[in-house]
Amino acid sequence: MSTSTQAVVRPKHSADRLAQVLVAPIISEKATAVAEKNNQVLFKVLRDATKPEIKAAVELMFKVQVESVSTVIQKGKVKRFGKSIGRRDHVKKAYVSLKAGQELNFSGEAA
Repeated sequence: MSTSTQAVVRPKHSADRLAQVLVAPIISEKATAVAEKNNQVLFKVLRDATKPEIKAAVELMFKVQVESVSTVIQKGKVKRFGKSIGRRDHVKKAYVSLKAGQELNFSGEAA
């Protein structure tokens, strides 16, 4: 019996999937402070998006080089709507660190 362990070859991310991964940039006081201090950009992303997908999507759409990606899942708040109680959707955020010398404009051009 010969058992060989082969690496699973996964296809590269499809362009249409990468176009859907980034939902919106997050523009807030905290996001601006993080951008100035750590050269990071915040994005709201799909809940099932992976870090390699997020990295590939940012590099494809904005033509910049990404150093690393950190993700956070923000739990939705419980809110009342009249007499009933509901909950807002959970949101996945991505903190994208750009390499030194890279800058991201939301017009889609690298500086």
